[in-house]
Amino acid sequence: MKSDLIPSAPITINWAVTNRCNFGCDHCYSRSDTIEELDIDAVNSVLDKLAAAKIFSLNFGGGEPLLRKDLLEVARRAADLGFAVSMNSNGYLIDMDKARKLREAGFSKVGISIDSPKPDVHDRFRGKKGSHEKAIAALAFLKQAGIETSISSVICRINIDDVDGLIDMAVSAGVSNINFHNFKCSGLGFTNKDVLDLTSEEWRDFYIKAIELKKTVKNIRISLEDPIISLLGEKNEETLVKGSVCGKLSLNIKSNGDITPCGFIPVVIGNMCRDDLIEIWNNSPVLYKMRNKEAKGKCLSCDSQSECLGGCTARTLALTGDMNNPDPHCWKDES
Repeated sequence: MKSDLIPSAPITINWAVTNRCNFGCDHCYSRSDTIEELDIDAVNSVLDKLAAAKIFSLNFGGGEPLLRKDLLEVARRAADLGFAVSMNSNGYLIDMDKARKLREAGFSKVGISIDSPKPDVHDRFRGKKGSHEKAIAALAFLKQAGIETSISSVICRINIDDVDGLIDMAVSAGVSNINFHNFKCSGLGFTNKDVLDLTSEEWRDFYIKAIELKKTVKNIRISLEDPIISLLGEKNEETLVKGSVCGKLSLNIKSNGDITPCGFIPVVIGNMCRDDLIEIWNNSPVLYKMRNKEAKGKCLSCDSQSECLGGCTARTLALTGDMNNPDPHCWKDES
């Protein structure tokens, strides 16, 4: 498959199996989302449809996916159907027994969210006392159970001055990967953007440092998901497409079965219980627009536009209302 072509089906499905959560994060994108959840029969029907569509990997999220009591049953069936099964979790509910059960259920990878190497800072941001300690412990349990682990950190005002500490923490925890996620400005992220988000110049300085760390730090993989790193001559070697991957390699399923381009784009393009996934993948007007963005403003004269394609579609849509506009995080001067 060439880098400029869309695959015949999504490679990855990110599935928010529940929006219930035991945390109160300041940047949560799904706090006000639907509380409706599919029952187990509907979930199994969706799994069958995903298998028929030949989806490769299935990543469970939320909310906190472990609050769904039948998650292990769902994961086991997904693994038996041939999916590579993973999960994003806050780690609070994972002890040694749960880690073993996750492995037995077919989980090959689990990402734990930790946003600061300082326990008090992380706990305040996540709205849960003791959450940092639990998250670090969860990583150890998962590793002992034979599950590959990673750390997800949302870069924002609370941790921008402690990137080195985040990496040191990840190395000490023995994870294979640390994902530095750009701040999306969705949900509470939009409400709290003036407090938590960085200026475009601060994003530039962060990426300059992060790219250097990515090249020099050993024993761990540092992942940067933001298309605008192409402004610094850096290409995202972990993806087969240019610009945002949402709607090109992956789709999101909400807890009620609604399909969206990604978890941070609240535009419903179908529902797994009533619509055909491949039909949506091939013919959705929204996905077409995302895959064929029209450069506007400073993107028109930017040498990096062919790689960046305007930056993060979710963030641009949330902050400007038009996915074709330049990414508000972009530091390139108007010209």
